Amino acid sequence: MATFVDRVVLHVSGGTGGHGCVSVKREKFKPLGGPDGGNGGNGGDVILRVDGQTTTLLDYHHAPHRHATNGGPGMGDWRGGKNGETLVLPVPDGTVVKAKDGTVLADLVGVGAEYLAAAGGIGGLGNAALSSQKRKAPGFALLGIEGESRDIVLELKSIADIALVGFPSAGKSSLIAAMSAARPKIADYPFTTLVPNLGVVQAGDVRFTIADVPGLIEGASEGRGLGHNFLRHVERCAALVHVLDCGTLESDRDPLSDLAIIENELEKYAVDMSYAGTDGEVVPLNERPKLVVLNKVDLPDGRDMAEFVRPDLEARGYRVFEVSATSHEGLRALSFAMAEIVQAARDAVKAAPPKVAAPVLRPRAVNETGFTIRREEKNLEPLFRVQGEKPERWVKQTDFNNEEAIGYLADRLAKLGIETELYKMGAKPGDTVVIGGEDGVVFDWEPTIMAGAELLATPRGTDIRIADIGERPTRSQKREEQIERREAKAAARAELEAERKAGIWTESVSRRRAARPVTENSLEDGDDS
Repeated sequence: MATFVDRVVLHVSGGTGGHGCVSVKREKFKPLGGPDGGNGGNGGDVILRVDGQTTTLLDYHHAPHRHATNGGPGMGDWRGGKNGETLVLPVPDGTVVKAKDGTVLADLVGVGAEYLAAAGGIGGLGNAALSSQKRKAPGFALLGIEGESRDIVLELKSIADIALVGFPSAGKSSLIAAMSAARPKIADYPFTTLVPNLGVVQAGDVRFTIADVPGLIEGASEGRGLGHNFLRHVERCAALVHVLDCGTLESDRDPLSDLAIIENELEKYAVDMSYAGTDGEVVPLNERPKLVVLNKVDLPDGRDMAEFVRPDLEARGYRVFEVSATSHEGLRALSFAMAEIVQAARDAVKAAPPKVAAPVLRPRAVNETGFTIRREEKNLEPLFRVQGEKPERWVKQTDFNNEEAIGYLADRLAKLGIETELYKMGAKPGDTVVIGGEDGVVFDWEPTIMAGAELLATPRGTDIRIADIGERPTRSQKREEQIERREAKAAARAELEAERKAGIWTESVSRRRAARPVTENSLEDGDDS
């Protein structure tokens, strides 16, 4: 069973926002209390945070799906929904966050460093927040939006100052155990070390860490042995220490050939150039400071081999140390040489001026609409695809079971200018309009749905522009009816004017009786006009 994992694919998703509430205030003797529906709560975020007690990504290897809690729905009496709790995922120091395509999203170094992996969805507004002077009592509320869902790759790059590299069974684990309090597994067979080991070394006033990675063999860049999988743990190191086995029993191996093979494999390793460290540069492994350690000089053959190859190594410019992990011979001088390199690297970082990226200001263009419309074709029929942050969010917030909510969406889209742009692109009534990507919402465009639903006197939750769609007249029909009414009114005025000029006046009998007084003579004469 694996106990150390340094690379995982993590599926994270933020919490869904709570829906807004539709409610009307009801109190005794106050029949018109007004809307009091509260807003929904926001969904929780997913945050990666460096934890000093976490050393592996094993937990995410067994449980790669992580989801934050959802926001609560709004309630009456202006009560808002509860916000979802933020999900904090602890990661080891030195974790690199990448996208599926390899793009570096964040490099988490230092306890407490954070990265927002997935944002929670926003909660929907209640009808109290949607009310206005024109829409005093909305019969709808906005829905909560789903949280962000992402697939990210976590890679662990150990934070170490010195890296020990070499062939399997060269004594790297024994060396780190002798120089620090680390207790890695040590055995007399190759590939004993299967995971990187870290140890802390104190040399005078300098304290630094050393890393022991699994052994390299010829062809590691092609996948032989453990390959290059663990070399990412030495990318942050200031220097490399080549541990050469002077007591090997294999006849076809010697320290010089081992060094040449390891140097060749390090040359083939491609350092992750997409991330630049604190100094803004990434140095290939073979260009970093190096020390050469001739190990196992406590053996008679080992000391003879070390004395034989040392002049050749020094002639190549290497600093060479003869040590024994068993008898601790030469370890003190080696530790101070390591501390010297580490201190020089730290001083260089402090002396270098910090490189601050110039801020890039991207103001919104004056003519920027906030959306794009692309004309497509599906089944030989025109299709117009609308994409943009606002319209796509508005569609997700709309309850399509509520006519008034649909009318509110139509008003928002018209105010944004989408209908005008569709006219310019040649859209006709009945054409298909999609808002969003491949999973967007499909509409049959009806330009007769004009803005101004708040001016329509309809019961809450209804919209006369949406109801009875099949019987709703078109614009041309409305125009014809308006012209007919105007012509009828003009004809009536002309007829009245003609009667006035001809002296013909008509007056109702009841009006004349009310105007004339009633007398006995008039009753006797039988005048009832």
